[in-house]
Amino acid sequence: MTTMAENTNEYAYLPPAAPHHNEGKTVASWTAMAGVTVGALISAIAVVLASVVLFVVGLVVIAVALVVGLVLRRMGLGQPDPEPVAGGGPRQRPQR
Repeated sequence: MTTMAENTNEYAYLPPAAPHHNEGKTVASWTAMAGVTVGALISAIAVVLASVVLFVVGLVVIAVALVVGLVLRRMGLGQPDPEPVAGGGPRQRPQR
């Protein structure tokens, strides 16, 4: 009978490291969604008040929020891009 210390042929095979996963909880997404929510609220109030100018202001706030979200993502404050596939193939989302 051999003991654990005598058996030297054991190997530990670990799974690959899990990819970065933050469920979209980033500065870019929170900023964009807050701006879209405020813009939608402004537009909704404009509908109740029958104000075309205020409705357009709400739409502009939504557009600016989306652009700011994209800029923040490009600055590195958003969801990171998936790693490229070995061999130069197209990038794919990691499997969950």
